[in-house]
Amino acid sequence: MLLALLFFIILLLIQVPISFVLGITTILYIFFTSNLGLLDTAPQRLYSGLESYGLLAIPLFMMAGELMNSGGITKRLINFSKTVVGHYRGGLAYVNVISNMLLASIIGSATAQIAMMSRTMVPSMEKEGYTKEFSSATTAAAGLLGPIIPPSMMFIIYGVTSGTSIGSMFSAGILPGIILGLSFILLIAYTGMKQEWKGTEKAGFNEISRSFVSVIPALLVPGIIIIGILSGVFTATESAAIACTVALIVGFFFYKELKIKDFPKIMINTAVTTATITLLIAMANLFGWIITFERIPQSIANWMVSITENPLIFLLIVNLFLLLAGMVLDGIAALIILVPIFTPLLAQFGIDPVHFGVIICINLTIGLLTPPVGAGLYIASSLGQVKLEVLTKAIWPFLIAAFLALALITYWPSMVLWLPSVMQ
Repeated sequence: MLLALLFFIILLLIQVPISFVLGITTILYIFFTSNLGLLDTAPQRLYSGLESYGLLAIPLFMMAGELMNSGGITKRLINFSKTVVGHYRGGLAYVNVISNMLLASIIGSATAQIAMMSRTMVPSMEKEGYTKEFSSATTAAAGLLGPIIPPSMMFIIYGVTSGTSIGSMFSAGILPGIILGLSFILLIAYTGMKQEWKGTEKAGFNEISRSFVSVIPALLVPGIIIIGILSGVFTATESAAIACTVALIVGFFFYKELKIKDFPKIMINTAVTTATITLLIAMANLFGWIITFERIPQSIANWMVSITENPLIFLLIVNLFLLLAGMVLDGIAALIILVPIFTPLLAQFGIDPVHFGVIICINLTIGLLTPPVGAGLYIASSLGQVKLEVLTKAIWPFLIAAFLALALITYWPSMVLWLPSVMQ
């Protein structure tokens, strides 16, 4: 196992895609330990991790995001945010965070959101006089809201892996997502006062009214998703199909920006993104099977129980462990590997699985912005054309704000569990 782990670290350091790292490490482990009998069941394990109805939501939500981008819905959400808060000191930075909060209810993926918003918001903020590193840092940090505000790809995968209700996870993510967004807004407000930014001209009532009317159809998509799931009218997977239908109708008939010629590109982008995620889930499931075979989850569980029986200290240890894991592992891969390790311990420490799901997803999402593997950091650095070391320095205030929000979410479980309890 140690030799396989060494190869795992080497493959990560030479930047082999994480899906291949997990698969190659698993096969090497089988050969190094001479357990060749495991090769017979490896293909079955590879595919069994994908046999879940809940995972159908992933390609459907990916398609909904593509339809919204092509149909002009995304653009109108950003313009509406700009009209409402763009005149404040640091206005475009607020627009960046609020737009990401709105888009989080559509896209559900931090990396996709960071990539998309880096192309739109970073150049706009630069034109308004913001530094390139602050613009990129704000965009990358606001992208963390993608996997927290429902619908969330990570919540779907956590629900499938742990057997937790995906609908409960979606409702539990709303308030933590708002708190995380507010923490970034407060940081921007403090930075704006410190650096004495100037506000811009306030939009008039007529302009705000026109912007609001134009954005109403766009708000139908996140509105229907959230209200439908919270009210129990449809499941999380069904909401993904409904989101595609509404996005198609709004883009095609209301805004008339969605064209027939756009559909091949939409389908290709959806298929490529889904295939990438599916491959990662399959390989992570295979790797997790080997970890279970080695009884690593039981060893970690016994070690943690031997350290403390206090749930507050347990959560502190888990947070530190997850933050470190997020620095070196892709969030989805880490989720599939680590959830089976920690799930058996939750009942022993009296921790609700929904509350823990929000904690682990936030932790691993923050890992997207921490070196050495932080994919979100590399995406923002590349698209924003900012040196990685400069961006890393600029992102730290946002990470500190995220850590404080995480601490609040961790030790105030009723804030996370209130909405799911109301909706039951």
